[in-house]
Amino acid sequence: MFVEAVREGVPEHGRVPKYFVVKNRLVDLLAELGEGALLPPERQLAATYGVARSTLRQAISELTMEGRLRAYRGRGTFVAAPKLFQPLGLHSYTEALHTMGHQPSRRVVMIDRQPAGDSLAADLGVAATDEVVHLERVLLADGEPLGLESTYLPVRRFADLMTDFDGTGSLYQHMIDRYGIRYAEATERIETVLANPREAMLLGTNPAQPMLLMQRVSADQDRVPIERVRSLYRGDRIGFATRLLG
Repeated sequence: MFVEAVREGVPEHGRVPKYFVVKNRLVDLLAELGEGALLPPERQLAATYGVARSTLRQAISELTMEGRLRAYRGRGTFVAAPKLFQPLGLHSYTEALHTMGHQPSRRVVMIDRQPAGDSLAADLGVAATDEVVHLERVLLADGEPLGLESTYLPVRRFADLMTDFDGTGSLYQHMIDRYGIRYAEATERIETVLANPREAMLLGTNPAQPMLLMQRVSADQDRVPIERVRSLYRGDRIGFATRLLG
């Protein structure tokens, strides 16, 4: 339903770049080869499609950026697994991935306390001098890094979080079990960005790889702010879906 682009990418004047023709033919080839298959050598593909290797490389580069191919130094380029599409909503990362048949996990990068500052204070309903807990984690699916998540919570409300929560489990579930808090509403913004060198290193990706940045402020059943979250997701491995009702 959402796969085909309008007119399959052909501009109104009808002139299609060679690399794009090759790209479309490669898409058909990937479907034939199947997930995990090794892409034939560049020289062979260039001869098959009758194009220069530079043209072929441009097509392969775009497919890699889109997440359809995975390149490994010294091993070659392979057909990638389909992207994960996580539903937008007040769900935990753990719950969403389990629903999709994948194993979620998290690797803690840091957990510390810091002054809120003006921006966080406004979102969390605290004073700028109040402290917040900062929890930074790499989000994984089946052991593969998908996202980098920074969560900020007011210390005065969750003072024992740093001792009671090890960071590897579901914070969503911990809030329910430990505090009886349920996520009732959230304001969320999504945009495309590039990762900085540190973020790219933590996610094991290229800094030129497009990312999806999600920023969310969540509130509980009493409309009291719980957290502000900044989540950076790999655009080549994950997308988001939602259902709209009129």
